Amino acid sequence: MKVAIAGFLLESVSFLPNLMTLEDFKRNESRGSEMVGRHRGTETVLGGFIDICDREGTEMVPIVWTSGDATTPAADDAFDHYCQVIVDGLRAHGGSLDGVLLDLHGACTTPTRHDPDGDMVRLVRNAVGPDVPIMLALDYHGNLDASTISDATATFGYHYSPHIDMGDTGRRAAECLFRTLRREINPVTAIARPGVMVPSIFSATTLHPLSSFVARSVELPHTTPGLLDISIFAGFSYADVPNCGFSVVVVADGDRSLAERTAIELSDSICQARRELHIPGLVRNLEDGVAYGLERAKSAKAPVVLLEHADRMNDSTHVLRELIRRGASNAAVPFLWDPQSAAAACEAGVRKTIHLNLGGRSSPRSGGPIPVEARILQAGEKRYSVTGPMGRGAKVDLGPTAVLDIGGIIVSVTTNPATAIDEDPFIQFGMRAQDFAIIVLRSKTHFLAVYEPLAEEIVIIDTPDWGPADLKTLPYRHAPTATSYPFVDHV
Repeated sequence: MKVAIAGFLLESVSFLPNLMTLEDFKRNESRGSEMVGRHRGTETVLGGFIDICDREGTEMVPIVWTSGDATTPAADDAFDHYCQVIVDGLRAHGGSLDGVLLDLHGACTTPTRHDPDGDMVRLVRNAVGPDVPIMLALDYHGNLDASTISDATATFGYHYSPHIDMGDTGRRAAECLFRTLRREINPVTAIARPGVMVPSIFSATTLHPLSSFVARSVELPHTTPGLLDISIFAGFSYADVPNCGFSVVVVADGDRSLAERTAIELSDSICQARRELHIPGLVRNLEDGVAYGLERAKSAKAPVVLLEHADRMNDSTHVLRELIRRGASNAAVPFLWDPQSAAAACEAGVRKTIHLNLGGRSSPRSGGPIPVEARILQAGEKRYSVTGPMGRGAKVDLGPTAVLDIGGIIVSVTTNPATAIDEDPFIQFGMRAQDFAIIVLRSKTHFLAVYEPLAEEIVIIDTPDWGPADLKTLPYRHAPTATSYPFVDHV
């Protein structure tokens, strides 16, 4: 058998003013055999694809894979470029392909497209024809409707957030492809949408009642004859698109009615629990949250995490500014994205003291740059392989990076944006997370797998950046606010 593999991933905050350019995507790009070598053995979707293809002894046709992580919309020319690369790669093999494994996100946007992931799937279908199975793997935070996935043979999403099962998702999709090619199954897909949107901070699958819905979606295919797979997607509420919000996708073996009934039942259950899915008591305002965290740290036996969850570009300065104002020390602020400051520190060199205007440049909501005097502890290029549970083995390139000491607050400043979700922001710089009283993180849910057991307490702080807990503060133009909770309350 011959199976093509390709991927293009981006989670887009529509409200951010800048765009991910072709040059940005090329930094994470791999093609051909490099794709396989880079991702084999990693707990990523692509790693999962490769695991099953290796087991089956199939010939892989790796075309291209790239990721922009979670950031701005993609520039139209960048998206068009990768569409063309993937389509050309598929057509180059004529009618010899037996199947396609496609790794997308589901919450990408561009200036002219509300559902580019769906557009990508349609282009792939047109390139390979109606009879070649296409298995689609998507992020748990994907926004999708029937149009998004109609050209895929079957669709699979991560079950969990934190996304500790990306590799398993790739394996689920690839297993379905090979079972389909052996004619053991005939996958059919149904989707239902409950009309519910949640901020990312409430999409953690460890929270009740969401945890119970996810557990049921994992269990049902093992206990119900005819069901092959179920994915619950929480959606991504910071992408202003018409299909924003929760969805349930069910794959059944030839029984479309079973797939539809199951999707509707789970979707209705989520709709009924819409109020319980919003947990505003979890979130504190800036001054109260920082003051509480500093007081809590005085008696804590482990670090107290201050979660600046509304930061979408890893450069917000709201919490850092408040920590400096309060004279905090023994605090860590890992992976602050600021290419200008990183370049200046690397040029100055280790042990030098310099003045910087630090962070806060991505938008007017990010807090603005902070004038600081910083002593440079480390400076230089930084690349490593992930050691944490989410995406273990994946390659990270921070570019020129500096570790700064700002009056006892240790800040690592990166050229390429990355989110601190595990202990690598400490381990890779010869530090230990446990040695700090306060740690500032900017993740939404992914940090929980590592920091929930590591921290004394997690203090969630709301700031006026583009990922707030109160979705009603966002200037939506396209999202289904007229039919979705919390904007309207209906059954």
